[in-house]
Amino acid sequence: MTYVIGDSCIRCKYTDCVEVCPVDCFHEGPNFLVIDPEECIDCSLCEPECPVNAIYAEEDLPEDQQDFLKLNAELSQKWPVITEMKEAPADADEWKDVSGKLDHLMQ
Repeated sequence: MTYVIGDSCIRCKYTDCVEVCPVDCFHEGPNFLVIDPEECIDCSLCEPECPVNAIYAEEDLPEDQQDFLKLNAELSQKWPVITEMKEAPADADEWKDVSGKLDHLMQ
């Protein structure tokens, strides 16, 4: 099992979660973070750190976000690892309550 980052992270990309990860399984894209399922050890430390509740245990991933399991796996192979907290995008707070942001994902 793994943890998965869902729709809520798109255009928010808060990085509070990356500093608590003991295995560096987070990868950073232009406006989204993903978790490498091969590296994730299911420790659950990241989930409560996310200010937009974008991180789910695989079995708790909402039905309408099941595509994010595959998306996290694919993009984690392309994007670099992130291990330190960074500033969120300037407009992150404007996007944190928006849902259905998949069309805004930059790869």
